[in-house]
This record gives sequence, C-alpha cells and structure tokens, in this order.
Amino acid sequence: MNYDNDNVFAKILRGEIPCKKIYEDEFVLSFHDINPQKKIHALVIPKGKYIDLDDFCNKASKDEVVGLIKGINVVAKKLNISVDTGKGYRALANVSEHGGQEVPHLHFHIFGGEKVGKMVE
Repeated sequence: MNYDNDNVFAKILRGEIPCKKIYEDEFVLSFHDINPQKKIHALVIPKGKYIDLDDFCNKASKDEVVGLIKGINVVAKKLNISVDTGKGYRALANVSEHGGQEVPHLHFHIFGGEKVGKMVE
C-alpha cells in the first residue's frame, strides 16, 4: 500500500484542516481527538509519511523513532496523565484492517483522565 497524501492527518499536517493542538515539534504533532472515547483522548502523529507502525519501523530514522516515543511522553505530561503528573494513561496504535486502523497514517491514541478499562473488548 502506498501512502495516501489525501488522508485526514496529512491534511491536518499541511494546515488544510484545523486541529486543537496540544504539542508540536520537528517529529510529531499532537491534538485532541474530535470524537473522544474517554475523558482525555489525544492523538500523536509523526510528521513523516508513514501508513502504520510496521511502515514506520521499516522506514523511519532513529531520530524519528525516538522523537515519536518522546513526543507521546511529552503529551502525557502536558495532559497531566503521565506517571509523573497523574495516574497513568494508555497509548494505542491500531495497525491495518484487523487492528482497526481507520486513517492510513500512523497515529497513537492517548487515553486518560479516568480508568481506561479492559485492554480489548
């Protein structure tokens, strides 16, 4: 599968669709989910053109990998849900059809602010 430059996250990265930004650096953009599933529901996306976690692991530079993981932690701290500032959170990446991925751009959902519940329902 080739990367779709017209997916919603690509459009957000280009500024064509607005978002409620939480954090941005050279590697990631984070924003609030428009349809939150928990009290706190944010998204963290890499700025590179990666379809899913497998694509990212195969193609991303070491700096991009570190930048994404650190970006998730920075966002959790900003939202006061990291272990340092809160009671914890869930970081979830869906991969492809059976994994439930809806947008073909790698993204992590960050859930928190309340007990998240079972791992899989």
